[in-house]
Amino acid sequence: MTRKRLLSFAIGVALTLTAGLAAAQAPPPPPAYGPPITLEQAKKVMAGAEAESKKNSWGMVIIILDSGGHMVMMQRLDGSPLGSIEVARDKAWSAVAFRRPTKAFEDAVSQGGANLRLLRLTGASPIEGGIPLMADGKIIGSIGVSGGTAPQDGQVAKAGVDALK
Repeated sequence: MTRKRLLSFAIGVALTLTAGLAAAQAPPPPPAYGPPITLEQAKKVMAGAEAESKKNSWGMVIIILDSGGHMVMMQRLDGSPLGSIEVARDKAWSAVAFRRPTKAFEDAVSQGGANLRLLRLTGASPIEGGIPLMADGKIIGSIGVSGGTAPQDGQVAKAGVDALK
């Protein structure tokens, strides 16, 4: 009987420790949605992204959405591909709808395996260039950029985000 109790105790301790480790490794919850981005804030974001695009002579489409996913601003710089309009919109939508940069999806898909399921996740763009816009720890909108390589799009989007700070 003592062995059974000892075995039960050991199993209980192991389960408790495993549950504690799993809880400790859980990712933090995504940030909450805040009030929609104002026009003045959107102008700052757009100016920062546009300046980065022009500095590098990249023709880009830049789209800014509010926290509800509605378009606030859009610019198609000279030399940008026509198809980039929808791609930039998709990236901005993905960033605000899923409350994370599209680079997170790109990185997950590149690992393959079960992550390839993300390719069927409606509205999730797995291409760098979409980033949520934050104020006071809450999502107020997003920026989506397309027209260059994925890293170039991400660089321009980040310049827009940095201009909001």
